Amino acid sequence: MHRVVEETRSASESQVEEIDQLVQAFLLQPVTPEATWQFENAVENRLRELGRRVLKVIYNRLEADTANEMPKHVQFDGHEYSRKNEKTNNRNGIGTVFGKIPLVRFSYEPLSEGREEKQKSFSPLEQSLGIVAGNASPALAERVGRAASGHTQRELLALLEREHRVRWSAKVLRQVTAEVSRGVAEHLHQAQKEQLLAWLRTADGAKGRRKITLAVGRDGIMLPIRNEKTYKEGAVGTVTVYDRRGRRLGTMYLGQMPEAYQTTLSEELTRLIAELLQEWDGCWPRLVYITDAGYHPTEYFDNVLSQMEHPRHAGQLLEWTRIVDFYHATEYLAKLAQLLFDDPRASHAWQRRMRRCLKHEPNAVFRIQHSAAKHRSELRLTEQEEETYRKAYQYLNNQKEHMDYQTYRRLGLPIGSGITEAACKTVFTQRFKESGMSWGIEGGGVILTLRLATMSQVWETVYSQYLATRPRPTFVTKIPNSNQCYAKAA
Repeated sequence: MHRVVEETRSASESQVEEIDQLVQAFLLQPVTPEATWQFENAVENRLRELGRRVLKVIYNRLEADTANEMPKHVQFDGHEYSRKNEKTNNRNGIGTVFGKIPLVRFSYEPLSEGREEKQKSFSPLEQSLGIVAGNASPALAERVGRAASGHTQRELLALLEREHRVRWSAKVLRQVTAEVSRGVAEHLHQAQKEQLLAWLRTADGAKGRRKITLAVGRDGIMLPIRNEKTYKEGAVGTVTVYDRRGRRLGTMYLGQMPEAYQTTLSEELTRLIAELLQEWDGCWPRLVYITDAGYHPTEYFDNVLSQMEHPRHAGQLLEWTRIVDFYHATEYLAKLAQLLFDDPRASHAWQRRMRRCLKHEPNAVFRIQHSAAKHRSELRLTEQEEETYRKAYQYLNNQKEHMDYQTYRRLGLPIGSGITEAACKTVFTQRFKESGMSWGIEGGGVILTLRLATMSQVWETVYSQYLATRPRPTFVTKIPNSNQCYAKAA
């Protein structure tokens, strides 16, 4: 260890001296904005180079220098490997937050049966360090994964070169991003559930007159898919916790690239809700399902949510309050108003009265239908207008049991699905629908996972769990006596 410390100090001396010189030069000149800007940038560059040199020394001294000081055989991921006799360079170097460094290490190749299964050689040192996709340190890979959720590939490549002095090809960037996404995905469900439980505990402990509320929503959004002539529908789901004062404490986001019947989203959303309610031991929350009246949201409620069994009462179904989004309902009021009145002012006035009625009065849908029918009887509509009127009237009639907005507001429940609709924009539109973009299902899924982790406020949790659970090599043969740090650590 003493040897490594001395090498580190030696590698750092020149940068420390240069920083001293920069400080002296800055203090001897007039203080101006330009001089300050130049000074800070120069110090930053020296500090980055200092960090790069330190990592270069440390990482390259963790392993023994000679082959006979390393174990002959290693087990990794269920296979046994044999050591090569000489150290070799990692071909591309390792990207770190301070820049790229070379890494010279021993590699282990699969035994004959492993070669038959097309197992590749690997480096125990790289696995122990947590090198991602053979190219990035854990710290840099974390920044890449987080940034990829919000930046295009071109932007991210430029950011890496500007902020970290790392130049990668698009292929390497995709490899690192994909591995981080796969690792994060394995822990996302558990982290989301634990965060929701934490919000429920906070809500349960807060003061207020109302019940705590768990609100679920889902919606679809059309996405540009590569090699498809038309956009295809992706989907998002949300689970939100409200405290006893009706304040939103947080929202968990789920999503799915276009898929027939949105099966994956339904399964993941159901699993999250079911496990969350099974593990929750506090005061029982009011369960709310708030969406528009589209096909997939309605089918999910009818076939899944309404059939879920209560975890505390065997044989009893969960009680859900289903709410049709108030603002979607008002769109049908607008359609009726346009049909029933030629005068725009009269149309607007009727729509405003009916909107107020829908929001604040009991039996509002009945009153609206009665008023619409009265005005309709005084008109002669075209066949197309009659069809529009019929659809709007029928929509209100079919959904009226989910439109008791006066009661919902008295209970402090949300009446709009704005959180879920906003999720469509923040999860998908802002990242997936920029000008000229089109996506493959697999590549889109990589970015989607990263966005869900960051938006759900569980990024640090899932990334640390990914690193903690990465497979590590096991030495089959003993390491000969050695003073090397890596030998001691093993």
